[in-house]
Amino acid sequence: MATVKELKATARPKVGKGAARAERRAGRVPAVIYGNDEPPLTISLNDAELRLRIQAGRFLTTIHDIELDGKKHRVIPRDFALDPLKDVPLHVDFLRLGEGVTLRVSVPLHVLNAETAPGVKRGGTVNVVTHTVELEAPADNIPQYLEADVGQLEINGSLHLTDIKLPANVKPITREDATLVTVVPPSGYAEEQKAAAAAPAAGAAPAAGAAAAAPAAGDKKK
Repeated sequence: MATVKELKATARPKVGKGAARAERRAGRVPAVIYGNDEPPLTISLNDAELRLRIQAGRFLTTIHDIELDGKKHRVIPRDFALDPLKDVPLHVDFLRLGEGVTLRVSVPLHVLNAETAPGVKRGGTVNVVTHTVELEAPADNIPQYLEADVGQLEINGSLHLTDIKLPANVKPITREDATLVTVVPPSGYAEEQKAAAAAPAAGAAPAAGAAAAAPAAGDKKK
């Protein structure tokens, strides 16, 4: 079962830019609850509390119970706007959750055991190709993140979405063969591999020459 956070809201009877600015001056953030075939609710939230929730991470994949006038509304954040200069929340959109609803979510990828990967020990670097994965999941079973264990990857090795175990009833929207993580070779690795492959051939050349010269030496003795 997904973790549910709680937020307290205040009704926001006035809408528009002027009313929104007044809310922000009062230390509150304008927001709206919509969806589930019900009328939208315009609300405002405590700025400091909302800021902490956003900064904690996973905000857009966390279910909330918003308490408004003694009634709780189960929602999930779908979008939020930040001030480009101050990096503080300006507005939040919440989707009202109905019974048994399935959602499309973007879930972060956590890379595990990078330091023990054979390719990393040989000088390679872990390259995260995609930091989030698009999933379709029941609202009560949204994974907070997916784990990508790269502990067995060699240089030029890769991990795909098919290598990741998903929770029950969770389906990928991202292509199942999508590459998530690779181990990139160190600088000069290709040249070293070529040189190593060429070394045996170069070492074999004198032996072949010596074998060819042996009969000539025998002929001279005769």
